[in-house]
Amino acid sequence: MATPKTGTTSAALIDKNQSETLALRPASTNGSNPERERVFSAFRQWGYLEGDLDPLGFLRPRPHPDLQIENEYAREARAIYCSTIGVEINHISDPERRNWIYQRLESEAEEVDQQRALDLLIRADLFEQVLQQRYLGSKRFSLEGVTAGLPLVDEILDTAARRGAIELVMGMSHRGRLNVMAHVARRAPEEIFAGFEDVDPRSVLGSGDVKYHMGATGEYITRSGAKVHIHLVSNPSHLEAVDPVTVGRTRAKQDRTGEGGREKYLPLIVHGDAAFAGQGILAETMNYADLKGYTVGGTIHVIVNNLLGFTTSYFEEHSTRFAACIARRQSIPIFHVNGEDVDAVLRVARLATEYRYTFGTDVVIDLIGYRRHGHSEVDDPTITQPLLYEKIKKHPPLWEIYADDIGATDAQAQASAVKAEFEAAQKKAGSLKKKPTMRDLPKYWDQYYGGRYKPEFEVETGISLEELAKVTTSLTSYPEGFHIHPKVKKLLDQRAEMGTGKRPVDYGMAEALAFASLAKQGVPVRLSGQDSRRGTFNQRHSLLTDIENEYEYVPLENIAPGQARCEVHNSTLSEAGVLGFEYGYSRDYPEALVLWEAQFGDFANVAQAIIDQFISAGEAKWNLLSGLILLLPHGYEGQGPEHSSARIERFLQLAAKDNIQICQPSNAAQYFHLLRRQALRHWRKPLIVFTPKSMLRHPDASSPIEDFTHSNFLNVLPDTEVGEAERILVGSGKIVHELRAQRKKRKDSSTAIVALEQMYPFPEKQLTEEFARHGPGTDIVWVQEEPANMGALFNMLPRLRRIAGEGHVLSVKRSASASPSTGSAKAHEVEQKTLLTLAFTTKA
Repeated sequence: MATPKTGTTSAALIDKNQSETLALRPASTNGSNPERERVFSAFRQWGYLEGDLDPLGFLRPRPHPDLQIENEYAREARAIYCSTIGVEINHISDPERRNWIYQRLESEAEEVDQQRALDLLIRADLFEQVLQQRYLGSKRFSLEGVTAGLPLVDEILDTAARRGAIELVMGMSHRGRLNVMAHVARRAPEEIFAGFEDVDPRSVLGSGDVKYHMGATGEYITRSGAKVHIHLVSNPSHLEAVDPVTVGRTRAKQDRTGEGGREKYLPLIVHGDAAFAGQGILAETMNYADLKGYTVGGTIHVIVNNLLGFTTSYFEEHSTRFAACIARRQSIPIFHVNGEDVDAVLRVARLATEYRYTFGTDVVIDLIGYRRHGHSEVDDPTITQPLLYEKIKKHPPLWEIYADDIGATDAQAQASAVKAEFEAAQKKAGSLKKKPTMRDLPKYWDQYYGGRYKPEFEVETGISLEELAKVTTSLTSYPEGFHIHPKVKKLLDQRAEMGTGKRPVDYGMAEALAFASLAKQGVPVRLSGQDSRRGTFNQRHSLLTDIENEYEYVPLENIAPGQARCEVHNSTLSEAGVLGFEYGYSRDYPEALVLWEAQFGDFANVAQAIIDQFISAGEAKWNLLSGLILLLPHGYEGQGPEHSSARIERFLQLAAKDNIQICQPSNAAQYFHLLRRQALRHWRKPLIVFTPKSMLRHPDASSPIEDFTHSNFLNVLPDTEVGEAERILVGSGKIVHELRAQRKKRKDSSTAIVALEQMYPFPEKQLTEEFARHGPGTDIVWVQEEPANMGALFNMLPRLRRIAGEGHVLSVKRSASASPSTGSAKAHEVEQKTLLTLAFTTKA
């Protein structure tokens, strides 16, 4: 094997036509020469605009007036800042961070392992070529055109390992994913090829996902011999939706580790250029970088930049010069690099990773290349970009270019050997025994399970009156000398009475008792949402603030010595990003109670992609479990179309094969038991909870302290006031209390009212038993506040008819509507009165 020439990044080298005596000097010495400093300052600021960044030359340098200088300093500065590396750092306000980058760029580059880089380039291209030849017409989303991405990740891993990394948590979309699975996650090529072979359709009916969405794990050996665990996160086709999930998973791994977690677990997210510029969830995710409740000590973002979307050219994708420019809202560096200067790519990878570990912030690498084929290989790009693809057709693969650059004369023989290796793996793939998708999960998942519900999964959730009193003391105490707000003091005094049985317990105190008792038992608790520390409806007050110095005290973090962490975070004004983060967190902290709270349940639809693609379908697609709780305030109270409905119907549409739990606890004790059940039961399923608003402190929804000692959550809350009945009204949530009040007002003793606390999985056995208590052949009326085309109606009627026996099944609801509710409080009142009247008068 020929020994390649040892090289340094071309971006760090002076143009060959320049004098060899012009040595590069670090930025720290620039102040000694005012003219040099003036020239270098201009190039540091604008040099990237004139950089040689596009391998195909379509993204032409953009001359800047401040750079039209001709002297020895300009030639030197141009060689650094207008080369195949372009840096955007002027938006970083901290001069120390800018100088850190200047000094490294203006110093000689370290040597790189060119042979290792060449090996990866050859493997990347030949892997794609074998796929193209053997599975022509199949989608694979090739990496060709940006194969430098593999050496880039290799260098990131090596640098990170030297800084203490033990695991890379990687999120990416479909472009190049199979290549990454093979060469980074180290999945056997024959297993990947097997995904293209015919399979028994019965093995995947109603489940599974396409091969370029699947996650992967493996062990990677870096250039320096370190071992780094690779965790490639499963993702949907919804571009960038995986971003907050990746960061949330990283944060959970770091929190599990404690001190040193930020160094050990490194998040890397690979983006497409069109998605980076176009998808808002990316901006939401990047905004978490320096927030206490969400930071991971810096994420490395890599844009695999084809300068092309599906068929959309880069100048139609974004208004800025580069797709990466959206990152300028953060004080983080952006490194643009020509994807065909491999040494430059390696230098940027090392520099970016060192920056992340030095300053603990995000960093962006804009790897500019091209896309050799159409969007999905079956697409013909010559229709929309004929000139571009005429040039690509004639352009050699990167490994050939790089082999020539470094003088690797045996590269062709090496390529032939690699191709033979992949072809052998492909032949082996056809004979592989098809196996169900297996999860390579950490040990902390060993005691948790999914699948269909079984009664033996149940656990006791009640606690003793003595323990409730102890926990109450901690929840209602604060340090001596703490200047508490008078209104909050009154609240704590009332809660002290609640916890000792002197006053009925409301929802806010019930939740605090659940959180505190779990933390004391060693179960970590994490809740986040908009304004969640106080609570949208002034109901939580998890944080106490000293009114004289704004010192903060959190009772939930001071329940008992040795307790588990109990955190409540105010989130950014974001739904999709925060929910994705918390879903990711729950995936790597299964023993914790992880909750996301919407400000109003109506706003959950902003996060619909996370709900549809991850929360409801994650187990079916990827065999991945989550115990995340969604708290969605719901109820018709005259507040208008955007403050009434959490869209129960949408969650019921997503429910199948016991994939999620959907509940609406109608009193405080039920809420307490539901939260504890979710934490203590080892059956890990997402839990959707429709929480109250006006009923949060309503006496009808409050509970005596004795109810907290009961054994468990009741899926069906029976009517203990009426025995034999002429009709049974069935509802869920606030409407049940209003029906009871109406019954009392009407002095009706022949109508039973049953609260359906869990809508899914449907508690058929318990509901059948409750109906039987009220006599055979009784008419059953489903009552809901929502319009006829919303709410649980469509889901409940066929289920109720199945168990009604001889009785008729009727329904009372608002008329079908395009909008969830009226915008008029008076109209709402009229509708609600009519609804309640009809519930007691409708006949078969």
